[in-house]
Amino acid sequence: MAAMTQSVSIVPQTPERSRQQRMEALRRANDVRSERARIKEQLRNGQVAITELLVDPPTCVHTAKVLDLVLAVPKYGRVKANKLLERCRVSSSKTVNGLTPRQRKELLDMLAD
Repeated sequence: MAAMTQSVSIVPQTPERSRQQRMEALRRANDVRSERARIKEQLRNGQVAITELLVDPPTCVHTAKVLDLVLAVPKYGRVKANKLLERCRVSSSKTVNGLTPRQRKELLDMLAD
């Protein structure tokens, strides 16, 4: 009989977290989601401009997808927002903090019109 070889895979495990650590992480995540929802509402109401958010994004917006923020701007639906991102060569999954300087400048130029 042929000897069977077993491959040993080393899968790093996430560190164990205490209940208190998990609850704190959940609270922080909920705070970020609440703040993002508030900012999107301000975008919809015209209280804040998307250009302001892209120039100097608050911490809660750093990991937000650019597409989600553009969709909150009045007169931008899914088709128009996707065309804008396509023209600026920005992936629909790109986050605000992940924008390159070129992408950020092109978006600002297009949205300022």
